[in-house]
Amino acid sequence: DVTFSPYFLDPSTPPEGKPRRQMSKPDDPPSHLELRAEELGIRFTRGRTWTSNSHISLQAGEFVSERYPELMDAFHKRMFKAYFDELADIGTVDAVVKLGAEAGLPEAELRAALEGETYRDRVDEGIDWARQVGVSAVPTFILDEKYAVVGAQPVEVFEQVLEKLGKRPRES
Repeated sequence: DVTFSPYFLDPSTPPEGKPRRQMSKPDDPPSHLELRAEELGIRFTRGRTWTSNSHISLQAGEFVSERYPELMDAFHKRMFKAYFDELADIGTVDAVVKLGAEAGLPEAELRAALEGETYRDRVDEGIDWARQVGVSAVPTFILDEKYAVVGAQPVEVFEQVLEKLGKRPRES
């Protein structure tokens, strides 16, 4: 089972977000990460000029987890596509509610939870937990609360960790 946990990649990002300096030029060759993502059908669009503060979207993730877990995959896929492919600002209530609705969430209920900061404390606790256990990059997968796999690793890495835990991978 996969459980998402809140994490701030850049805690220095103010609530309103901040300008971002260009990391690569449009004509630069694709990075290793871009090539691996492309193989999996994931697109990273270049040209981001703004870094969103993700606290609101993390609160929405907690909302989905608690109230609509069956929509968790759709919600996360929509948020990731918006941010990484469409270069959307996911740091405002309006943007997150719109994206949440596109993933099947009830707009009014999500908006009320975000405007009321219903999940703020839970997100802050999750961020603190991630720091305490040493998460320093995304993605980080913590398996059975014993092993951490950092980064987008090949399936064989996960199989090795599962073997150490005495578990068999599910048949695909």
